[in-house]
Amino acid sequence: MSTTLQISSSEPTRKGFLTNYPPFRYWRPEAIERFIEPRPLNLYIHVPYCIQRCAYCFYKVTTLGDNRKAEIDRYVSALCREIEHAARHFHLGEQPVKTIYFGGGTPTVLSKDNMSRIWEVIHQHFQLEEPEITVEAEPVTLIPSKADHLKALGVNRISMGIQSFADEVVKKTGRVDTEEQAFKAIELAKSTGAVVNVDLMSGLAGDTDELWAYSVERAIESGAHSLTVYKTEVYANAGYYSDIKHKSLTLPSDEDELRFTAHAIERFEKAGYLPVNFFTFTKGGGYMQQHATSSWQGRETYGFGVSAFGLLRGHALQNTSELPRYVALVEEGKLPLARGCRLTARDLMTRDVALGMKLIRFDRKEFQRRYGFDVLSLCGPTVEALAADGLVEVTPDALSLTRKGILWGDYVGHRLAAALETAEASAAPGAPVVSCTV
Repeated sequence: MSTTLQISSSEPTRKGFLTNYPPFRYWRPEAIERFIEPRPLNLYIHVPYCIQRCAYCFYKVTTLGDNRKAEIDRYVSALCREIEHAARHFHLGEQPVKTIYFGGGTPTVLSKDNMSRIWEVIHQHFQLEEPEITVEAEPVTLIPSKADHLKALGVNRISMGIQSFADEVVKKTGRVDTEEQAFKAIELAKSTGAVVNVDLMSGLAGDTDELWAYSVERAIESGAHSLTVYKTEVYANAGYYSDIKHKSLTLPSDEDELRFTAHAIERFEKAGYLPVNFFTFTKGGGYMQQHATSSWQGRETYGFGVSAFGLLRGHALQNTSELPRYVALVEEGKLPLARGCRLTARDLMTRDVALGMKLIRFDRKEFQRRYGFDVLSLCGPTVEALAADGLVEVTPDALSLTRKGILWGDYVGHRLAAALETAEASAAPGAPVVSCTV
């Protein structure tokens, strides 16, 4: 629609004083309702402690052997203080909390007292609207008393980091848990009444077609509500990296890993597990994980704890990744934020497309309502190429991953993001692709 004065010729005119934009005739009462309604908020709580450091892990974690109880208690005190400070500073208590995610690390290594302390401060400073509450766990630390405590706290989703049911593969990751312990922990998690997710990793050291097929079958037999398959990726701070560099370790090839994942997708589908994003498969397509889904759809998330990150009011924010500095800053009464990025309108559109494609179906109508553009008008040629390759399907309402597109994971998101970035760069030659300011 056109909202400006219709100019009938190329001759200049002084008619049509611009009072505002868009003109008042396009203003609607329902816009006030949307404006007044508080923006929903997701909370992420980072617990950086683990019983053991896995050889594939590249996250900011530290093992319990390196930390005395007093140091962990001090971290939890700092975490609680940060929650109080940030909630006041950013008025987060005015936003209804829809999801709370305890990640790590391994949150279930915390004592019941420390879990309760964190939970109490959250209750004191936020509006909780029956949120999805997820806690990451692993077989060694999820014991009966801990499971009972999670249930008492209202945890309604437990994500089990199993990675493999083949003991010989698990052993090569540096972990000491076994298949028997994994099944006991899954049953314990299910007994709490929570939705249970089981994580697998494709492409771990020592995995073969036979061992991977075994893990897939055991995951299905576990009866978990949700099954997730992550691709093993090696970074410089992971134990695998050094072993590969010194040629003492070999991982399955990319072709092997792709074959593993294709097998998992086929078996999950036959067992009634349907994809809700390109790496998560749930019973009947239900039990959608709300935390990541909400974030990928552009809703706000605030991250608490060392290295935690989120998105708030058009800014991507991250805390310091140095544990001693995190604690020191909070104890000094400062926010531990270390870096950020102010997202431009183009950045926000690109983020929504790149991350939104993870959910298999990208809503073209919602994108146009939010930004005023049909996504195809911004990256049409790329979409056509992806469709020709059999990776996406295009309908008037949506852009969706095909079965092949699901198999190739974030590839479609990367391609679409690159197309949007290129369009921005070509519109302003020599300008940076993304403009970020703290």
